[in-house]
Amino acid sequence: MSRRTVIAYWLIPTQPARSFFQGVINDLGRQYDAPLFEPHVTVHVGLNRAAVAESAISQAARFCKPIKLKALEIGHSSEFIETLFLQFALNTELRRLNEIIRDVAQDSSHYQLKPHSSLLYKKMPAAARRELAGSIKAPFSEVTFDALKAVRCISPTQSRADVEGWRAVTTKKLSR
Repeated sequence: MSRRTVIAYWLIPTQPARSFFQGVINDLGRQYDAPLFEPHVTVHVGLNRAAVAESAISQAARFCKPIKLKALEIGHSSEFIETLFLQFALNTELRRLNEIIRDVAQDSSHYQLKPHSSLLYKKMPAAARRELAGSIKAPFSEVTFDALKAVRCISPTQSRADVEGWRAVTTKKLSR
């Protein structure tokens, strides 16, 4: 599979969810010797064009208010960047945000919007992931996201070095 540099567009949660997620990510990272990262939900992944990312984030921030997502369940998968995550329900506001970013970025990438906030990036056996997923409880049924961030990264992200190479391009608060 070919790897390339892309721009990932993230939604950043508000407090207290942000601190909760960061605490879980930090605890699991230390416990499992895994990379640490900022809590986020990926809205879109597109071409590596910083100027376009800047414009897409500015436009989206201007037209979107903070977004509330309904928390569903703690899930897990064999994919490195979805080892352990909190799944969210897809809603109209999130779909609209994704469309605005895709339109401004003039980007037809085939990114599939499946809103989740990862908690751990680590290759692990399915039984260990399942047990871990069952041991974590999110203390809220809904999470509000009020900022957008564009991050330059390698896709697909497959290792700690890839995660540690992520670089923010721009950040904006959702304003309306």
